[in-house]
Amino acid sequence: MAADEKQKSKSNGKTLPLPRRQSTEEISCDRSHNAYDICSINGPTVLDPATSTFFLMDPISSTPQKPLVEKVRPYARKMENLTMSLITEVTLVAGPPSPKCEIQHKAPALVFSVGGYTGFFHEFNDGFIPLYVTINTIFPDQDVVLVVSHARDWWIHKYSELLRTFSNHPIINLDNDTATHCFPFASVGMITHYGVAINPALTPNSKTFKHFRAFLGIAYNQNHKVQNLPKSRPLLVLAGRTGSIGRLLLNQNEVKLEAEKVGFDVTVFEPRRGTLLKESYALINSSHAMVGIHGAALTHSLFLRPGSVFMQVVPLGAEWVAEVCFERSARAMGLEYMEYKIKAEESSLIDKYNKDEMIIKDPVAFRGSYISNLETRKIYLMDQNVKLDIVRFREYLKEAYIKAKKFMDKEG
Repeated sequence: MAADEKQKSKSNGKTLPLPRRQSTEEISCDRSHNAYDICSINGPTVLDPATSTFFLMDPISSTPQKPLVEKVRPYARKMENLTMSLITEVTLVAGPPSPKCEIQHKAPALVFSVGGYTGFFHEFNDGFIPLYVTINTIFPDQDVVLVVSHARDWWIHKYSELLRTFSNHPIINLDNDTATHCFPFASVGMITHYGVAINPALTPNSKTFKHFRAFLGIAYNQNHKVQNLPKSRPLLVLAGRTGSIGRLLLNQNEVKLEAEKVGFDVTVFEPRRGTLLKESYALINSSHAMVGIHGAALTHSLFLRPGSVFMQVVPLGAEWVAEVCFERSARAMGLEYMEYKIKAEESSLIDKYNKDEMIIKDPVAFRGSYISNLETRKIYLMDQNVKLDIVRFREYLKEAYIKAKKFMDKEG
């Protein structure tokens, strides 16, 4: 890592003045939100990675006898005690002598953790979307140094392009870095707008989900641009699921064949652990439509171009989570959102339960009954598979084709 790096604007490469923190408090914290705490050390500071501690250099009001100390867990799931217990606590302190600085940075530090929920959906919902919101709230138009705890090697490798787009500097891994680092100031924690959402009214530069989608384009589109070659058939990505975790499409081959009959070229997309995101982005960004059963793989809908078609197949009992996880973000991105809610006869649960039972007839009422959330999650999201009614689904595919063909003719 180069010491004493010049801060650069990511948009035009010009040298920017050093950021200054406008605060009279040496250390300040906002703990007023249900989902997150965020603290700042508002002056030159030294990070000791060995103790996850930021020391204020030359404090004014604090004394060694009575230091000012704040602690924060930088993860936006504050209401979940078990999850937060897994997050490394970061200390901000003014008063005791700070350790000697070994590496000097001119950009401020932003500290967060990726030690909570795992999986592709959560890596965006609890990681990169809050990170985007935080940077555009606290550091608009500024460069930052990302200081990350629980940053495992596979995570750094998987998201290398995205991390480089967030920051011009290599990340500092709080778990294994041994050098002390100095910053003009530091912010610890991530801001969330609750769920897969970005509220422009809450960011100084009025960022929206469309801006976040454009940001992903900067990260992944540099060497994978859509080729504007003449196309006769729109490309549909059919997001598949494998394994025994539920929500499998039992007649996937029939669905693929029907989509081809309607007029699509179809690519079945089943991402694996080793699938490079730049390859996934290249495929989905070049497509005109995406169809899949509600599940983490639909997080890839973030790679669809605004104006393209996204159809979510919603299993029984998954209406609310389908809306929160993918419908809202799809609409906010400007996608042509479609939804196919399956009927009881298309669910594998009909083989286990009578169609007149509440679990089939009224999943909303069933979820609100005596049964626990973990039990309903298992029933509807893990024990349920789907076999689509091809005759009924064909009409949705026809509508999707009309929209996708119109998008293809316009955008290529």
